[in-house]
Amino acid sequence: MATSIVVLLLLQIFISGRRIQSMGIGINYGRIANNLPSPDSVAVFVESLNVTRVKLCDANEDVISAFANSTVEFVIAIDNGQLQSMTDAGQARAWVQKHVQPYISQTKIKCITVGNEVLTGNNTQLMSFLIPAMQNVYSALGNLGLSTKIAVTTAHSSGILSTSFPPSAGAFSEDITNYLNNILAFHSQTGSPFLINAYPFFAYIGNPDEIALNYVLFQPNSGTTDPGTNLHYDNMLYAQIDAVYAAMRRLGYTNVQVKVSETGWPSKGNSNEIGATPENAKLYNGNLLMRIQQRQGTPANPSMPVDVFIFALFNEDMKPGPTSERNYGLFYPNGTPVYNIGLQGSLPEMTYSDSVKNVMLIFNFILPILSLIY
Repeated sequence: MATSIVVLLLLQIFISGRRIQSMGIGINYGRIANNLPSPDSVAVFVESLNVTRVKLCDANEDVISAFANSTVEFVIAIDNGQLQSMTDAGQARAWVQKHVQPYISQTKIKCITVGNEVLTGNNTQLMSFLIPAMQNVYSALGNLGLSTKIAVTTAHSSGILSTSFPPSAGAFSEDITNYLNNILAFHSQTGSPFLINAYPFFAYIGNPDEIALNYVLFQPNSGTTDPGTNLHYDNMLYAQIDAVYAAMRRLGYTNVQVKVSETGWPSKGNSNEIGATPENAKLYNGNLLMRIQQRQGTPANPSMPVDVFIFALFNEDMKPGPTSERNYGLFYPNGTPVYNIGLQGSLPEMTYSDSVKNVMLIFNFILPILSLIY
């Protein structure tokens, strides 16, 4: 018996050494698709991948319930269409009571994002809703004794930067500085992180003749040196993160952590989306995961490991926009990898979402009728 246990332990050690140990990895679980497995199946799949953090673009109750009693930590979201209602304290309280309070005892909800990329849009009224909404959600959590357990923040596009290179010259766009001052004050007071959606892919396809592909893919390259700090950068993502830190310092904030709420690389794109290939996506995400495992910090913040949520878990076939938008997934909806970066998991026997079930029911109803006609 003892010998069998030892053999099993050695086998487990061997297997674990053959795969990426994914502790600390965050991933975006988007669901703009009609062919995804059910949330219950996804919960099993995510845990089998050893992914420990999941970020949603909403607060879907079926998804939150599916991850009850799991080890996965959750980021849930209030979308832009709900911001105005969140400026009313009563409605913010009702939202928290509906989407957080019933689940917090079993599902590890750790953060709520209030709005997404609001400051890079053209809706100044929506921008004005942002900080009051964040404050009201935070107060609603406080009323339930949860404000120290669940962070409140919002996610920004890297387009909030007017200057991003060299990183030490990082600066926010002047026309949104007032909003950012208030947001950073909120983060400083509550201890919540500043979230940035950073995609070196977009910078590369916008200027492929000037930006080295190896530099954006974390591949060996000569890199670049910041003349202001003499710090050397061997990849664009770290430079983008440090540019945000520099921009925050310009506004007087040095105690707010920057986290990457989205980053990724598409495996397929339109003809003008240069570099959108499975090979490049594998290099970008695979090399990034290796650096996360090494707990690397950026050149300007070497002691603070980079904190990243990769986009995305699955390809999403109903996302609008160019082909790349539907091909950021690490996995196909059936659980097979789009490319192998060392994340190994198993999807339970397929159970379909309600939308897919409805289509199948309609098909099964119509097929016999068609057979009679033809």
